[in-house]
Amino acid sequence: MKSNGEKDTVFILIKSLTASEKRGFKLYAKRFGANENAKYIKLFDTLDKMETYDEQLLLKKAPVSKKQLANMKAHLYKQILVSLRVIYADQNVELQLNEQIDFARILYNKGLYNQSLKLLDKAKGIAQKYFLDTIMLRIVELEKVIESQHITRSMRDRAEVLANEAKHLISSASKKNSLSNLSLQLYGLYLKVGHVKDEFDRKLVEAYYLKNMPEYDLQELNFYEKLYLYQAQVWFYHILQDFPLCYRAAQKWVSLYQEHPQMKKVATGNYLKAYHYLLDTLFYLQQYERFMLVFEQFKESLENDDFKMDENCRILTFLYYYSNSINYHFLIGDFTAGVNAVIPSLLKEMKALRSKLDVHHVIVLHYKIACLYFGSGDNLNAIKHLDEVIYHTGDGLREDLQCFAHILKLIASYEEGLDDKLDQQIKNVYRFLIKMQDLHLVQQEMMNFIRNLNRIYDYQLKSAFIELRDNLIQYENHPYEKRAFLYLDIISWLDSKIQGRPVQEVIREKYQQRMVKEK
Repeated sequence: MKSNGEKDTVFILIKSLTASEKRGFKLYAKRFGANENAKYIKLFDTLDKMETYDEQLLLKKAPVSKKQLANMKAHLYKQILVSLRVIYADQNVELQLNEQIDFARILYNKGLYNQSLKLLDKAKGIAQKYFLDTIMLRIVELEKVIESQHITRSMRDRAEVLANEAKHLISSASKKNSLSNLSLQLYGLYLKVGHVKDEFDRKLVEAYYLKNMPEYDLQELNFYEKLYLYQAQVWFYHILQDFPLCYRAAQKWVSLYQEHPQMKKVATGNYLKAYHYLLDTLFYLQQYERFMLVFEQFKESLENDDFKMDENCRILTFLYYYSNSINYHFLIGDFTAGVNAVIPSLLKEMKALRSKLDVHHVIVLHYKIACLYFGSGDNLNAIKHLDEVIYHTGDGLREDLQCFAHILKLIASYEEGLDDKLDQQIKNVYRFLIKMQDLHLVQQEMMNFIRNLNRIYDYQLKSAFIELRDNLIQYENHPYEKRAFLYLDIISWLDSKIQGRPVQEVIREKYQQRMVKEK
């Protein structure tokens, strides 16, 4: 009987280990001579050699019965995690502090109260440096236990000092929790629906944001409170498509790490995100020079020694580096160079990380890849990657992205001459847009145009493209319709058809003209 390897947690954990982590586990497991031939080590070796999880084969090769297997795997799982904790304790401040609290608890249990308090005081100083309020609260609570049960005479009015510390930390944790909840829920809303579509959406988002934003004095907020505040602002303004204010919030987020550089090693994931969302906003604002400057800073930050890269950060780095590399080629209009320079390594790394990437980020990358191929004139590969986006229709992820994937596929099919089933495709897309309640003015204009293509003679095409361009150009600055142009540069495509030039040539020319104006 074969079991699904995707659901076998210990098998997945072993397959995620690096060579050095496997060596670390072996050293940890064999630290006592008696463990040299332990059954759980042999179970580890057997699982490590498997390409796919096969329980029947496992029972044949590992020294464990079917009845023992569940308990043995649970024990192995725990031992691997303990070994990883030992390996990474020196690289992670929170792991170190939790270890110190555990040691202090052991000293307390042995009646060594002053030693316990001394250890806790040292740990508290480190926690304060890195704004780790939750850990500080654990420390204070243990200090209160010691002081309430044993008069150490370590400080006068000790009880009052600890009570005030706990009160302050609880208040800070509550505010941080409110801000982080707001940020997370706004992010979830964006993943679901994307940008606001109309005035009703806008009022709904604004009301939710104002209702859930706690009162605060910016000068009194600590690092994490400010971080979650700026995150919430970034998502709020991003959803509203207010990119100038979104840029200001993202810049404050990045600047926060410049004010507190020690936090790069503790809150590394959020540091990488800060740069990504700043770059994302600059892309939407079409700020070429500023984008390139910040992108260079981001790449330099990945190479310095301010922080250690764990697997989570490596995944984020993959997503943010490639997303912004593609955006860079979008900005300068060099799609062919983007396909050659970015796509091969992106696809190779994405395949290796596939089991660790969430669906949202995967479909965003596929859409960006499709746009890069479309801009380079490779419509078949564009369609291939658009199908990856469309496949996830109904998963409740980025409905707006899926809508434009359907439309771009229609355009790519037309460009490639795959118009034998175009009428049926158009009907399917219409039904999809209506179901998603996303058939807005820009989509309607584009769909009507594509639907009538088969009835337009070749000599009428240029006039039809000009008419569609004139109809669409009025929506470029519309508060809600402009979102269509964030997903697809339809104006440049129409310019290319009118002028009889490749679309990347048109976009590159616009880029060069804007660069001259900026200088």
